[in-house]
Amino acid sequence: MADSSISKFFEKSLKERLDLVADFSGLSQDELKIIEDATGGISYDKADSMIENAIGTFSLPLGIATNFRINDKDYLIPMVIEESSVIAAASKAAKIARIHGGFKAKSEQSYSIGQIQIVNVDVQSAIPKVIGASTEILNLANSKSNTLSKLGKGAKEVSCKEIQTDSGHMLIVELVIDVGDAMGANVTNTMCEAVAPMIEELTGGKSLLRIISNYSTKRMASASAVFDKDAVGGENVVDDIILAFQFAENDPYRAVTHNKGVMNGTIAVANATGQDSRAIEAAAHAYAAKSGAYRSLTKWAKDANGNLIGDFELPLSVGIVGGIIQHHPIAKICTKILGVSTANELSCIMAAAGLAQNFAAMRALVTEGIQKSHMKLHARKEGKN
Repeated sequence: MADSSISKFFEKSLKERLDLVADFSGLSQDELKIIEDATGGISYDKADSMIENAIGTFSLPLGIATNFRINDKDYLIPMVIEESSVIAAASKAAKIARIHGGFKAKSEQSYSIGQIQIVNVDVQSAIPKVIGASTEILNLANSKSNTLSKLGKGAKEVSCKEIQTDSGHMLIVELVIDVGDAMGANVTNTMCEAVAPMIEELTGGKSLLRIISNYSTKRMASASAVFDKDAVGGENVVDDIILAFQFAENDPYRAVTHNKGVMNGTIAVANATGQDSRAIEAAAHAYAAKSGAYRSLTKWAKDANGNLIGDFELPLSVGIVGGIIQHHPIAKICTKILGVSTANELSCIMAAAGLAQNFAAMRALVTEGIQKSHMKLHARKEGKN
């Protein structure tokens, strides 16, 4: 089995690092050349086909976090981020987590949620009409994606809810769609637009917005780990980390910075693999406020032996087919480095990376302070200029 605990990876030359990554993940010489290409993997022509009014490309650093073991499998994790210390900190956290078996992560569903807004409608009389026609609505939605239907996926459920607004009552019809290994925005939006006229006819109302919800609460991912108290720095440090967590749990000003640190890990992997980082961030922060107050995305406690236990859960919509991964060669290569076979597996990795980064940040904060590690690596960076 491949081993991600590579000693002193940071001291190795670029060629040595690339050779190790290639050996671990089976990259070809052509793929290594793409990584080394100073354009960041895409030409101007490719960029111009992806966005409007293109004038060039913009590169960010791509690094590798080592030491990760997730669900008894080792990973080298590509991370794209401009901030110093993040990759080093995540690697150190993963090394400590390995003492007690690494990270345990879970991501079981791949459902997106599509919403159709109906206005100018008697909501109470409309709801039973929509629910009564669920089979017809689902059949119409699924006719828009033969690929998902052949895989036994596609639209699975229709539900309704009423919301009261300053403009009156509205009916929101929601489609639950199994999008498999795709992020699923395009197919979800297509299905919503397809069924909207049928829902208008059923309810006598007017359909307005027909679009995916990025609050992907039916695509939850979670990660947990035990961090050995001695490797953390002793039981006093464990206790201080829990106090730091309680600060974030009960003060939104601290919680925002705390959760930004969590997302340093998750979003760096999202960037490397071509995910929609804005959707992921928006969903995560909405989930942090699900209780009515904005709180920590992670939870920290002690076990009976005084070790630190961390848990992280978030809605996480990602894909390994379609989207930018089809167009950006480095995103495709980073996905290959991870060796993932499903979107759920990628979600597990991203959750583990977020938990690792949060642990590392809090440990630094309660011991030496965040600036020591940041400035040490910043000085190293400045010395290379």
